[in-house]
Amino acid sequence: MTSSDDTPVPDYPGRLRLDGRRFVVIGAGQGIGRQTVHALASVGARVVCVDLDADRAREVAGEVDGVPVVGDATARSGATRIFDESSAALGGLDGVVDIVGMARYATLLELADEDWDWHFDIVLRHAYLTVQLAGRALAAAGTGGVLAFVASVSGLTSAPRHAAYGAAKAGLMALVRSAAVELGPAGVRVNAVAPGVVWTPRVSAFLGEEGRARNVANTPLRRVALPADIAAALLFLCSDLAGYVSGQTLVVDGGVAAKFPYPMAED
Repeated sequence: MTSSDDTPVPDYPGRLRLDGRRFVVIGAGQGIGRQTVHALASVGARVVCVDLDADRAREVAGEVDGVPVVGDATARSGATRIFDESSAALGGLDGVVDIVGMARYATLLELADEDWDWHFDIVLRHAYLTVQLAGRALAAAGTGGVLAFVASVSGLTSAPRHAAYGAAKAGLMALVRSAAVELGPAGVRVNAVAPGVVWTPRVSAFLGEEGRARNVANTPLRRVALPADIAAALLFLCSDLAGYVSGQTLVVDGGVAAKFPYPMAED
């Protein structure tokens, strides 16, 4: 303490620890999901690794001595089974990180109804089910907990050629805010991260080296995001370092959203 401040100083590194806490990572098989599994496990969490692909779920779980679970989180029956199996395997739940989301590219004038519906399933429906099913379990346990989601800058700004994806991600961020207010009295925090372009295995295969170079040039930090960058932000939101953070979406895009739209001068 000092002569003017006797406030206790917490163990800040200790607040990052998640020793013994029980987390479910949905979409754990590769990219951001796999890195998030490793991030949580590295600070002591016990992790259930959920993926549609059984081999991916098993492989990632094997890396961290986790529990593999295979299921479709976009269907109520699948999501119910995922949380039932996860809770049984871990003896309860303390948090969920939901990574799932993809986009199909088409202009609004070309977009088919089927693709519109698909986006809201793959981006938003599983998040709604996670909030409802995991939220009930966390609230009933009476010990608080964490729900964290992966949104997108496409839900914060225009999303040409993937407007349905952007609309669904905007819906996800609205869901996060509402869930934070409703679940807050039970001590459950709900947040999201909003990445820009992330160099996952799927994105790298789609954009190639030309796309990487274009995004590097467009980013103030002069590199594309790696899955570990997003996993680090999710780890912060899951930890007690973020113990008073709820209802928020943290933009993790290397500074792109902060740019004025004029081209930047060459360095």
